[in-house]
Amino acid sequence: MTDRTRRAFLGSAAAATAGLAVAPLATPPAQAAAPATGKQAPGFYRFKLGNLEVAVVSDGARPRPIYDGLVRNASKDQVLAAAEAAFMPKGNFISHFNPIVVNTGTKLVLIDTGFGPRTGPTVGLLPSTLAAAGIDPKTIDIVLISHMHGDHILGLKTLDGALAFPNAEIKVPAKDWAFWMNDDNVAKASDDFTKSTFEFNRAVFHGIESNVTRYEWEEEIASGITAIDTNGHTPGHTSFVLASGSDRILVQGDVTNVPALFLRNPHWHIIFDHDPEQAARTRRRFLDMASVEKALVAGYHFPFPGLGYVEKDGPGYRLVPALWVPWL
Repeated sequence: MTDRTRRAFLGSAAAATAGLAVAPLATPPAQAAAPATGKQAPGFYRFKLGNLEVAVVSDGARPRPIYDGLVRNASKDQVLAAAEAAFMPKGNFISHFNPIVVNTGTKLVLIDTGFGPRTGPTVGLLPSTLAAAGIDPKTIDIVLISHMHGDHILGLKTLDGALAFPNAEIKVPAKDWAFWMNDDNVAKASDDFTKSTFEFNRAVFHGIESNVTRYEWEEEIASGITAIDTNGHTPGHTSFVLASGSDRILVQGDVTNVPALFLRNPHWHIIFDHDPEQAARTRRRFLDMASVEKALVAGYHFPFPGLGYVEKDGPGYRLVPALWVPWL
């Protein structure tokens, strides 16, 4: 730039600045602060699996206290340290609840139903999440239950006791039904969690037995959805393989609870496991399979949207979250 050009440029800039200085300043209108909403938006996440359209529809999440005996074969301090290493709230772990809707092209299948309407305020959100996702409960053809614990079955009924999915066939694992609906087993229940599970099952399924079908492992329950044996957490605990073309996902239910605790420490026995030793063997077998196959895994209690890949990591495993994508 020549001296003459530089002087011309500086002169024009000064003139412009002077013009701005004398121009009257507009006063912006007063604006009130927007009120805080105080809640999250309903959480759902869709993705394609071959010809299947899958939606994770959150029932919510909540902190749960870490107490003595939560893990039968680890101390409270060990569990607290693992939760702290994962940056969870002090003294708690966070549990998510992730039902799944699968559109097979001919059927709309809901896998597990969440806590239902009596729990709240941060769980029992499935109805609002389905509404936000544009899914009418009346259009659900099959409700597929992985196992008969309260956080998977209580959403089958509304607050007034009506069927939440009135046109759906309810499918439950045959082995779980045989155990939880057996009166002799009720009398043998020794701990509060097991006793409450028997109570929940009787309350939920009373009067709707004709809507319930029992399925077996290795059975194709709907097009592209096959049940597999992952017992231990309950006698009939079931996972599912969703497959379409060359694409496949393992829907693991509660094989593993919170990954920061139970993928890292697959030998731990959480108090909710019916048969802790069998649950640990099943967990190892399932996680080894998922790791070797590099299979996409959906976890009911994984951080929303609950999708990721399992990798071996020392004596345990780690979860590699699947990438979120904004397209189908």
